[in-house]
Amino acid sequence: MKPNKLKFAVWSTAALAVTSCAVPKVTAIKEVKETPELQNSETIATRGDFTGIDLKTYFTDQNLLKLFEQVKEANPDFKIAQQRVDMANSFLKRSRTELLPSLDVGAIVSGDRYGKYTMEGVGNYDTNLSSNITEQQMINTDFTPNYWMGARSRWEIDAWGKLKNKKLSAQNKFLASEEGLKLIQIDLFTDIANLYYDLIALDKRLKIYQDNYNLQKRAFEIIKAQREVGKVTELAVQQFKAQNNNWLAEIEHIKVEIVTVKQAIATLTGVYGGEIERGSTLLPTNFEILNKNINVDAVIHSRPDVVSNYYTLQASHADAKAARAAFYPRIDLGATFGLNSFSAETFFKPASLAGQLLGGLMVPVFNKGQLRYEFNIANNEQEIAFLNYQKSVTTAFNELQSILKQTKIFHRVLDLKEEEVQFLDKGIEVSNDLYITGYANYFELINAQKSKLQAELDLLKFQHENTRNNVLLFKALGGRLQ
Repeated sequence: MKPNKLKFAVWSTAALAVTSCAVPKVTAIKEVKETPELQNSETIATRGDFTGIDLKTYFTDQNLLKLFEQVKEANPDFKIAQQRVDMANSFLKRSRTELLPSLDVGAIVSGDRYGKYTMEGVGNYDTNLSSNITEQQMINTDFTPNYWMGARSRWEIDAWGKLKNKKLSAQNKFLASEEGLKLIQIDLFTDIANLYYDLIALDKRLKIYQDNYNLQKRAFEIIKAQREVGKVTELAVQQFKAQNNNWLAEIEHIKVEIVTVKQAIATLTGVYGGEIERGSTLLPTNFEILNKNINVDAVIHSRPDVVSNYYTLQASHADAKAARAAFYPRIDLGATFGLNSFSAETFFKPASLAGQLLGGLMVPVFNKGQLRYEFNIANNEQEIAFLNYQKSVTTAFNELQSILKQTKIFHRVLDLKEEEVQFLDKGIEVSNDLYITGYANYFELINAQKSKLQAELDLLKFQHENTRNNVLLFKALGGRLQ
């Protein structure tokens, strides 16, 4: 090996050794806490393994499915999320090109007028006096042009993995953005489904009041007839009138709530008002799904919120590795090739072909403090990403556990409430007969009507809450959107 090459190798090795000693270590990715088994002993014995659910088999109401499509087509939040995915994809494509050599093709034209007492001016004058040059090689000393046309290339050798980790970070951020889009879509679908079933519940509540008001009118006719023959006083008539007005006011108030919910649905679907087509059935509990053996880890890690945080954690780890690689020397290679001449007449001659090869090794010295701060920030970002990932796993588990337990409880409550309504329906008939025959007073008649109404409203309330619980169950089970 020649002495110059040997010196270069020695100095390069020494610089790399000194640099390596000062490079901090990247924190390894932590493992999330192991999830326990679901405490779901209240359900019926399992019937096979749970293999997942998708949107159109879980939500079968065609009117609701149409609203889902309208959300995808027009909701601004969903459109913004799509743009963010496109941006992340562009960052990913850009990171891939950073691993490749750059190549610029172009032309440069310049001109200089050198003073007679400058090195260039004296050198050009002296060159023209040489007997070793031809007439075409003579330089214009009054105004010296320079023509160049060709290609330039530059390539940073990724010896320490900085560019590779930047690409890996961009890839994981893109995947996280895709999962984020799914999460926004599920959240929007959940909001729409809840509003849709709110509307159905309001329809049912309105019908309950209207039906009970019609029953009340029958009882009111009986009271008025009794007053005519002197069997009851005017107080009974006024009591019934007051209760009738109370129910009529509730009917009008429900209509106001229906208008409000319709407006909220129109806003989410990006339309200017209009009628909302809807069915008349609340979402029932799908016990076929709940009675299967659920793999907790598989379900939790199929949820877009958890998967998105996982990819974000991987991206932050790659960013920390890239920040660490910045402490090592930067190795650059460059090349230039093209036509270069100081006269237009000789520019396209073969003798004007020129080229250059460059190589560089740059070791960070005074900016190491800045690099260390950037590395510490990247390490902190990784820790934050892990905490968010752990939080999403914990939230997902507790949410699934809670919803499964609530579903079973709602099932028992609904059975009891349905029986209560049946008993009170019979009680209304009995109270009317007893009142006519004189074995009950009008207070008992009013109370029977109120009890029946309240029982029906309570039943509807629990049916509605159970429906909302089932809507959340789709997200908790990592439901697929396609």
